[in-house]
Amino acid sequence: MTTTTPNVAGAVETSDRVASHLHPEGSFAVDDHAVPTGLEEVWRFTPLKRLRGLHKDAPFGTGSIKLDTVLPEGVTVTEVPADDAVVGSSGYVPADRISARAWQAADTVTVIKIAKEAVVADAALITHVGSSTETASAGHAVIVAEPFSKATVVLRFEGSATVADVIEIVVGEGAQLTVVSVQDWADDAVHHTSQHGLVGRDATLRHVAISFGGDLVRMNASVAYESTGGDAELLGLYFADAGQHLEHRLFVDHNAPKSRSNVDYKGALQGKGAHAVWIGDVLIRKAAEGIETYESNKNLVLTDGCRADAVPNLEIETGEIAGAGHAATTGRFDDEQLFYLRSRGIDEAEARRLVVHGFFADIIRKIGIPAVEDKLMQAVEAELAINIGLPAAS
Repeated sequence: MTTTTPNVAGAVETSDRVASHLHPEGSFAVDDHAVPTGLEEVWRFTPLKRLRGLHKDAPFGTGSIKLDTVLPEGVTVTEVPADDAVVGSSGYVPADRISARAWQAADTVTVIKIAKEAVVADAALITHVGSSTETASAGHAVIVAEPFSKATVVLRFEGSATVADVIEIVVGEGAQLTVVSVQDWADDAVHHTSQHGLVGRDATLRHVAISFGGDLVRMNASVAYESTGGDAELLGLYFADAGQHLEHRLFVDHNAPKSRSNVDYKGALQGKGAHAVWIGDVLIRKAAEGIETYESNKNLVLTDGCRADAVPNLEIETGEIAGAGHAATTGRFDDEQLFYLRSRGIDEAEARRLVVHGFFADIIRKIGIPAVEDKLMQAVEAELAINIGLPAAS
């Protein structure tokens, strides 16, 4: 199977694709993607009726999403037409109908650029604020870290909305980029997002997905490598409450030798009908000799009535690799941890809060921006305090 994709120079090249139900052949044409029925492997966990027609032909409108930016020196944001050369420079091709619809519907594209060799200490903050769920919105953004730059870009999604978007991430040679995507929507929001990174020679991409809010959030996060020596770390945490559906699907395409990836997602669930889905897939191609990869997902069930689905996958075409592995677990509180804390005079509610705090802390502390880390820990504390009555940190 082959797929035609634009390369970073805007030209077109043909790359071999492995026939797999986990990453179907992509296309920019909407009609090339059948309307999902829920019987497909890639849709079987998603409650299609709650997508508000995004997977079919629900019309897209304008005006329901407002964009606010806080930009440090060295980072710029511009709007370009959809046919600009930077669009498609990540090599991304929509793999599902919703992403293809969003690609075609976005008249303009937001370009976030980090200047060459710029070292940006403060995070760039791009906030999307929704005001209505009545009309669906389509979005498209491209984040470009030029060679040898270093920066953090935080994307926040807030308010009420029905959104389908595509976010491309291009990390130039030797650049170090952290992208944090925070889905902190109101309870009535629906968000389908595809976020794809292309990692250049000796470059580093850290992608962090944080999902707390929304009625339904489905994120497809994927990474490929432009050349050798690329390093990708995909981190995530999510907290599903009663009735929420939070779905994260990861695909790492090791298409270049001597590349590295690490996927580490953690989630907590509480309340009747809370549903979390994590699907991890790492493809190691024949050309990807000397690579190293690991993927992990851990789920902590706090109350009865929750459901967590976790499916790690490895597809290996060469044995000439440094290492590869995967793991997924779902469980309740660790009785030994609780006993240890309670034996030292800590009451049960506080002990449970501390366990959850520690469960998420190692992911959050990897972000590297203290202000962002503190806000995320506060959000975790708020979830515990509001929903199951655990006290805030003492």
